[in-house]
Amino acid sequence: MKNDNLLILLTNDDGIHAPGLFALYQEIKKLGKVLIVAPDSERSAVGHAITLSQPLRVWPWPPANRAAHPIPPKSTNFTDTDDGVWGYAVSGTPADCVKIAYWALLQERKPDLLISGINHGSNTGLNVIYSGTVSAATEGTILNIPSFAISLTTYEEADFSFAAKFARKLATVILQNGLPVGTYLNVNVPAVPENQIRGIAITRQGQAVYREKFEQRKDPQNKTYYWLTGYKINLENDGPDTDDYAILNNMISITPVHYDLTNYQFLDKLKQWKLKLE
Repeated sequence: MKNDNLLILLTNDDGIHAPGLFALYQEIKKLGKVLIVAPDSERSAVGHAITLSQPLRVWPWPPANRAAHPIPPKSTNFTDTDDGVWGYAVSGTPADCVKIAYWALLQERKPDLLISGINHGSNTGLNVIYSGTVSAATEGTILNIPSFAISLTTYEEADFSFAAKFARKLATVILQNGLPVGTYLNVNVPAVPENQIRGIAITRQGQAVYREKFEQRKDPQNKTYYWLTGYKINLENDGPDTDDYAILNNMISITPVHYDLTNYQFLDKLKQWKLKLE
């Protein structure tokens, strides 16, 4: 049941025109009021970068001046929104979007929940360090907003509807139960038909990494440039309690993440080094 007293902030790193964000909006607006603040273009793998050396521009989307801000040809049908305005585009990163929404666009009313996604592609293993999607949820948590990031684990053309419905269910549970201070959820949904989803797994972050390669290429002027490519390596010592293992077995992975990066197990041993200035 919709509660007009609720305010939910949506963002992403695929850009405000991304179909995953639109699918998320279509479901989450059933819960309460929604504010969308997202990058004006794709900002994948920017991590938790924030903009300091240039101003941030913010405008309603879709823009009134289509010539200045042309909508990509494959963008979502924006006319399906309630008031004709899809949200607010920001010339910055996902973390910028959360910050400017909290401190400038919502000065009197703060969000009850933040959802970042639905990302087009998985955010598992060490990917969470680079992910702009996950970093937006981190920023929300820093600002004491209950937050989660959600991704669909494919880079192919995809149907986001099931992931969006699950996001709504999870949002309802979080609004009822809350989250611990400093903790957000990183959710990954297998890109398979709904009837093939085998369940939900509460997981830890695995150690899967990308084997990276820089392809050397030539531009039309015969100048050399490099393009980062690679493929994912699921490490053999990653157990059945990890995010990638769950995805490979068609289970939704939910990982609780804390932004405190301290290695507490190493603190006492590090003290034994007895480091001195002289």
